[in-house]
Amino acid sequence: MTETGNPRENAFAESFIKTLKVEEVYVNEYRTFGEAYANIKHFIELVYNEKRLHSGLGYKPPIEFENEVLNISVS
Repeated sequence: MTETGNPRENAFAESFIKTLKVEEVYVNEYRTFGEAYANIKHFIELVYNEKRLHSGLGYKPPIEFENEVLNISVS
């Protein structure tokens, strides 16, 4: 962690929020709060956490990266 008040303190959170807005929120028109909640939950759980490529993981989806790490650990 960085010191309090450092602009880099929230870099990961800010990056995630930007991705969420650009790839989910701005491209959809939600009719109800429930619909927005369901779509955003789906995006986070199934798209962002499983399928979306992450630069910090060597441009692999988290699920693939995790499986590779587990296979290396078991071998």
